[in-house]
Amino acid sequence: MLADEIDAMPVAQADLTVESDVDRLFAEARDALGTIDVCAAVAGIWPSEDVPVWELALARWEETMRANLTASFLVARAFLREVERNGHGVLVFVGSTAGIFGEAGHADYAAAKSAVTGGLLLSLKNEITRIAPLGRVNAVAPGWTETPMTRGHVAAEQVRAISRTMALRKVAQPEDVAAQVVVLASDTLSSHVTGQLVVVAGGMEGRTLHTD
Repeated sequence: MLADEIDAMPVAQADLTVESDVDRLFAEARDALGTIDVCAAVAGIWPSEDVPVWELALARWEETMRANLTASFLVARAFLREVERNGHGVLVFVGSTAGIFGEAGHADYAAAKSAVTGGLLLSLKNEITRIAPLGRVNAVAPGWTETPMTRGHVAAEQVRAISRTMALRKVAQPEDVAAQVVVLASDTLSSHVTGQLVVVAGGMEGRTLHTD
């Protein structure tokens, strides 16, 4: 898609932790697009401060859960209402490797992402077929990715330290993750793929692969 075509795309904004905002967002999108066939549930926050559970404030826990888990639920619910209206649709969640391996100092984030790409994903891949026989729900789990949210944590001198558990010793770019979302959203490339979690993390494992 050309840059001018992207610039011409309609844009709507909402606070995805607010129920009424999410409902308004989908209404505006429907008015602008006619139908909503694909939804990528991407929004979330990663609190940058390393805080162990015994020092973790309830306020941060609840904020992280709301921004990651509750927002994903609200977006999924609103989208599935569109699917019920249209009879078809594909939902792709964006989780995190933290939801697979855990993340010390960020148990709130890991727990929220695990819930999204575990129980929520696996429930919705069955539920969607009640309203769309060929509807699909999948997810991607990025590892370290260079985004505004991780700025200051993925500088060149830090990559060797954070990539010790990765076969490919580099940090992902947003395009690496977006490409997998497109694959899962495609009825041509993934027509028989649902309930799956694709890890986009350079071969990350829950163990150290490199000693330096």
